Amino acid sequence: MNSSLDFETCWRAVVARDARFDGRFFTGVTSTGIYCRPVCPARTPRRENVTFHPSAAAAEAGAFAPACAAARRRRPTSPDGAASKRRAAGPGGDRPTPSAAPWP
Repeated sequence: MNSSLDFETCWRAVVARDARFDGRFFTGVTSTGIYCRPVCPARTPRRENVTFHPSAAAAEAGAFAPACAAARRRRPTSPDGAASKRRAAGPGGDRPTPSAAPWP
């Protein structure tokens, strides 16, 4: 956890899903390896399983992967906008769409 973030304040914001804290920190969940925003509608994680990070990049540096809602909120990280292009292409990115054929 970042020493500039107060655990109790962050924890109360997560429990209350307080929108005032959206974007001010990200919650890493050690039991799942994901991070999310304090307003995440998912079930509140157990207190002993959370860490708080000042940014999405800091959470990822701590080995956490973005949850769906946190990933949608992220900004492109590469100068050419490759991350934006991948998101715009949809969940499969530039991979071909699987066949819609029924199972044999």
